[in-house]
Amino acid sequence: MSQQLATQPQPNVLAQFLELTKPRVNSLIVFTAIIGMMLAYPVGIAWDVGLMLTSTVGIALVAGAAAAFNCLIEQQIDRKMARTRARPTVAGSITTWQVLLGACGVGGIGLVVLYRYVNPLTMWLTLATFIGYAVIYTVILKPATPQNIVIGGASGAMPPVLGWAAVAGVVDPNALLLFLIIFAWTPPHFWALALYRKNEYAKAGVPMLPVTHGDAFTKLHLMLYTVLLTATTLLPFAVGMSGWIYLSVVLLLDGVFLYFAVMLMRAYSDALARRTFAFSILYLSLLFAALLVDHYSPLVMD
Repeated sequence: MSQQLATQPQPNVLAQFLELTKPRVNSLIVFTAIIGMMLAYPVGIAWDVGLMLTSTVGIALVAGAAAAFNCLIEQQIDRKMARTRARPTVAGSITTWQVLLGACGVGGIGLVVLYRYVNPLTMWLTLATFIGYAVIYTVILKPATPQNIVIGGASGAMPPVLGWAAVAGVVDPNALLLFLIIFAWTPPHFWALALYRKNEYAKAGVPMLPVTHGDAFTKLHLMLYTVLLTATTLLPFAVGMSGWIYLSVVLLLDGVFLYFAVMLMRAYSDALARRTFAFSILYLSLLFAALLVDHYSPLVMD
């Protein structure tokens, strides 16, 4: 038996660590950061592809490190939830020190890349985002308050600001509008997930809104935040940051999101909550894509 165990292939530590960096989740983070970079360039000004690539690598590395720290800190919570109990930190296929060394190394390289090859402002903003997610949200807010998603959403809303700062070297008001959109999007996005994962969160002792205040309260607030999101997404058009292409797309997207929110209140089911959660991811991706197309539409028309 011992010989059989000895000959079994050992888990690849790098592959295990990569899984902890949550590449699927962070792909949306990197996507919104890249859109922020592209929107920072005035129409007609050529992109600095090298700068954009370097910025993307730096932001992605720090985001991956933050995700790994999150998995390390939440091992006990992850063990009690179906969607996370197979993570390497729970399964024991990677050690605490391996995760710590990997996260510090990857995050440190990302920060050095941003400081040395992008600009110090982007590095400091990215470091603040890391602390906001890995420490303030994961350690302090998530286990303490049902408003964890609302307050902690500030970290998740930072990527387009980071991308804009990487190109322009400043925190532009238009970049803050992108921040506000993601900030308003985060609560209905996560509360849809929390509704159909309520029992798991309760078992893990995480005070998500459905656990502490019930389904009806959560569905009402999901609706209210979706209305707030709709109003927020109109701001780029209102201030002249975007035009009719964006407005047409976002009104359609907002209409669908509002429909889901209403249906969750009127005829809730876990399946509907799952569809709402899935749509919310598509919603944000298409919204940012619409901003980009609208921004460069004069070139298309020419």
